[in-house]
Amino acid sequence: FAPELPVSSTLTAILVWVSIGLLLIPYHLPAKAAAAILIGLFIQSTFVHGLFYMLDYGFYISIFTVILIARTRFEQIGFPFLYLGTGLSLCWVAVEKWVYPSMSLDIVASHSVPTFGFEPALFIVMAAFIEFIVGYLLVVGILNRVLGLVVTIIFIMTTMLFGMTEIIGHFMVHVVLLIFIIEGVSFYNPPIKMHKTKMDQFIFVFLNFIFVLSTFVLIYYRFA
Repeated sequence: FAPELPVSSTLTAILVWVSIGLLLIPYHLPAKAAAAILIGLFIQSTFVHGLFYMLDYGFYISIFTVILIARTRFEQIGFPFLYLGTGLSLCWVAVEKWVYPSMSLDIVASHSVPTFGFEPALFIVMAAFIEFIVGYLLVVGILNRVLGLVVTIIFIMTTMLFGMTEIIGHFMVHVVLLIFIIEGVSFYNPPIKMHKTKMDQFIFVFLNFIFVLSTFVLIYYRFA
């Protein structure tokens, strides 16, 4: 699923290649079989690396689920689930930068990441806050196309710093963001549309932001 998750056994390698082969078949049943295999591998990786570690890659579950439920009666929930999984993954990774800033500081130092005049520690906090907001806005359904474009540009810029590892690690994210740019909110009503007036929408976004932020930080500090 990512460069940090090496293939640990021959069976895993075989299943990965089988999944790739099935996904190349232009028919939905082999794709569903591949999605089921990949979900199984994700669960297996979760047992090996831990739940909180694998939450960084939660958007993969969204992708596999969309493929799995395609052309079924549950197909309508696929796109909202893709937004939800991608947004929450970004939020989780952002909180990780707050709780364990040393990891990000090491990356900034070792790769000479420009901090635009800010202290590295402050830059990481601000970057994480922006990342959290982007993830949250994807979940509630605000500026989906714009956010998809902005995050894509940011990832392209980071690719210039980290090279091939970054390309491999963020390839699927780029695919998902491209879908967001093309489709927007597509055929479903995002959560913010549950409220009609601007004031109700503002209150909804603000209160839920506080709730989601508090919940993620609490979970990370308490259990991670």
